[in-house]
Amino acid sequence: MTAAEDTGDAFGSREPFTVGVEEELFLVDPVTGRQANSVEAVQERLEAVQGTVEPELHACQVELITEVCRSAGEAVDMLHGLRRAVLATGAGLLGSGTHPSAGEGEAEITDKARYERIHELLGDAVATPVGGLHIHIGMPDPDTAIRAFNGLRRHLPLLQALAANSPFRHGRNTGLASAREVTVRGWPRSGVPRAMRDFADFREATRLLTRAADVPDYTWFWWKLRPHPRLGTVEVRALDAQASLEDASGLVALTHCLARHAAEAEPQPDPPAEVLEEGIFRAARFGVDARLPDAEGRLRPVGELLEEALAVARGHATELDCADELDRLPALLAEGGGAGRQCSAYAIAGMDNLLRSVTQLTGAGRAADAAT
Repeated sequence: MTAAEDTGDAFGSREPFTVGVEEELFLVDPVTGRQANSVEAVQERLEAVQGTVEPELHACQVELITEVCRSAGEAVDMLHGLRRAVLATGAGLLGSGTHPSAGEGEAEITDKARYERIHELLGDAVATPVGGLHIHIGMPDPDTAIRAFNGLRRHLPLLQALAANSPFRHGRNTGLASAREVTVRGWPRSGVPRAMRDFADFREATRLLTRAADVPDYTWFWWKLRPHPRLGTVEVRALDAQASLEDASGLVALTHCLARHAAEAEPQPDPPAEVLEEGIFRAARFGVDARLPDAEGRLRPVGELLEEALAVARGHATELDCADELDRLPALLAEGGGAGRQCSAYAIAGMDNLLRSVTQLTGAGRAADAAT
C-alpha cells in the first residue's frame, strides 16, 4: 500500500472497510535462524509477486505489503505468497517482535535517505530492530475514520496481549511477552495518541507535532494507532509480527471487525489515558496470561475480554468474510500465543531450537494449504 503523492486524503477513494496488511520480518540464515543483514541481496533476487516487498529501517528486515483486500483471509493468503517469494531467494524469514538472539548494534541501517534521517534523529533508540504487524482498514470519509480511531483505542491492550511474540531479546529471556513494546517505548511519538474530537483536530495536532518534532509529516509518528489520510485508512500498529500465518489471520480478522464496528457504533467514553497505558504495559508484560484493566480500572483476564470482543466481531464476520479466521483466536489463547510458543521451544532445547522452530514456522504455509 503506497501513499498517494498528493497532499489530500484518500478516504472514500476505494470500497469502504477493505483491509491491507504490512508485516516486518527478520531476514535470517534459513538453517540456523541467525540474523542476516541481507536485504539488498534479497531484493536483487526477488521475482515478480502480488503485493510488495520493501526494505525496512534495518538491513536485516523486509516489509511485506499486501494489496487492498476484501478480507483477512485474502490478505493473509497474499502474505503467504510474499513470504514464499522471499524464501525463494534463499533467505530465511523469522516472524517475531524482536530477533531472539541478535546482539544490540548488529543490525545495519538500510541505505535510504528516510532511514538515515530516522537514525540521525533517534540515535541508539533504533539500535535494536523490531518487527510489527500493521493492519489498515479502509474508511469511507474522514469523520468515520476518526470514529473508528477513537473506538479502537480501548481495544489496543487486548490486541497487543494476543499478539505478544517477543519474549527474548539479545539472547536472553526478558520476562516480558513483548520485548518489542519495551524497545519501541524508547522512540518518540510511539505511544497511544489521545482521542481526537474530529478530523480537523487530527489535522491541527499533526501540524503542531510535525513542527515540534522537526519531521516532514504524520508518517513519522510511530503511534500504536493512527489515521492515515493519504491511504484513506485507519492503521493499527500495536501488534508484534507473527511467525504463524494462522495467528496472523485471526488477529487481522479481529482488528478488521472491531474497526468496522467502531466506525458506526455509538461512541463510548474514552478510557482514561493512564488506565489505557497501564493496560498496554500489562499486555506486554504478561501477554495472553495478562489481566487487563477495563475502562473502570477493574482487572479482567484476556480470555474474558476476548470473548466479549469476539461477540462484537462475529456480528460483522459474514460481511467481512472472516468467521473461520476469528475461530482461530481461542486456539491462539490456549497455546500461549507466539510468546508462549517461543518460551516452550527454548525450554525444550535452548536458543538454537528456538531460532530453528520460529524460522520453520515463519516459512510454513497456512494449515489449509498443508492439508491439501
